[in-house]
Amino acid sequence: MTAMIMHSPRQAFDEFSLQPSPRHWRSHALAGTLAVALHAGVLALLVAGWSVEPPAAEQPAVLRTQLVMLPPAPQAPEPAPALVEPVPTPAPPEPVLAAPVEPVKPAVDPQLQARKLEQAALARKRVEDKKREQLAEQQRERQENQQRSREAEQQRLAQEQAQQQQRAEQARLAAERARQQAAAQAAADSRQYLPLSKEAPDYPQRALDKHIEGDCTVEYSVNPQGKVEHPKVLDGCHQLFIRPSLAAANTFRYQPRIVDGQAVSVPAVRNTFHYRIK
Repeated sequence: MTAMIMHSPRQAFDEFSLQPSPRHWRSHALAGTLAVALHAGVLALLVAGWSVEPPAAEQPAVLRTQLVMLPPAPQAPEPAPALVEPVPTPAPPEPVLAAPVEPVKPAVDPQLQARKLEQAALARKRVEDKKREQLAEQQRERQENQQRSREAEQQRLAQEQAQQQQRAEQARLAAERARQQAAAQAAADSRQYLPLSKEAPDYPQRALDKHIEGDCTVEYSVNPQGKVEHPKVLDGCHQLFIRPSLAAANTFRYQPRIVDGQAVSVPAVRNTFHYRIK
């Protein structure tokens, strides 16, 4: 704050007189000497490598000037106004970039760190135990599935074996029934067309003279009346035994074969004659 106070006309005239006094010269000379010495010291420090650290960032200073008016004094000749040099306004300081401040890391409590490590180890152990349990469960399930598969396979093999035995037994029973039915049918057929009369053939005299023996098979059909039809001699019969064999077969009489209450023919009936000399 700058204030201009006027005490008396004489004093004001002395301060603002255009003719400087020796006292003013001495004060100005002393101030100039101090200023020159100060500048010389600063220049020497700068040459020596001295650096001025930048001032801390503060709010720029504000210069306020207030004019205070005193009550007017008795009339006096007004002195000539003195030239007042304007006070230079100081330039605002350049902004200084503050270095980034690293966050202060809180101090780590050893006990808290140990508890965290212990909890992490327990959690890891629980996870590993859970994995082992899952693996054991999967292995147990695989073993159970394999056991069930083996049991199912054994059961299937047993069923197949039982079915094979059952089919073999059924086949044996069916064959036995077929054999019994065939035997019964053969017996029934034989009973149905059993010969009622059969005469032995005459032994040929020429065969007797030549001492010829042999067998002769004759095949024929039995008609519904039981008579022999279409007799013929099969291969292997001697020429001397053909005629007496056919003649004897024509004399055979059979009981007719009955099917569904009706008499039917019986084809391919065979009879073998044995010619032996006693």
